[in-house]
Amino acid sequence: MHKHIFVNLPVKDLARSRAFFTSLGFAFNPAFSNDDAACMVIGENIFAMLLVERFFKGFTNKPIADAREATEVLTCLSCESRDEVDALVARALAAGGRAPNPKQEHGFMYGHGFEDLDGHLWELSWMDPAAMAPLVS
Repeated sequence: MHKHIFVNLPVKDLARSRAFFTSLGFAFNPAFSNDDAACMVIGENIFAMLLVERFFKGFTNKPIADAREATEVLTCLSCESRDEVDALVARALAAGGRAPNPKQEHGFMYGHGFEDLDGHLWELSWMDPAAMAPLVS
């Protein structure tokens, strides 16, 4: 079974992207960060590798999608509460991100999200713990 996840995302300006995510409260692991990459710590075993486009291109022969024009992935992060969802979106908007969709209320699940400076979509959700029980058994 896999133990960690590393989401690799191309970014145009690494310093700007790093400052954006720092303002949202994320930390970076310096052991896996340099001028070409920044390892953003999302959770205990969850990381996003922010890679400058030139460096990212070394891992694929396919063209890099412009996330402002096309959706290449939706990254969804769980939150501890509805308030955490709203607070994180508010910080993203204050740091220059945008909310492409309205909040979503589904009773047992609440969500909202933001687009980062490069157009990558980050969905945030809170789910009633009772609804999560079947998923973690």
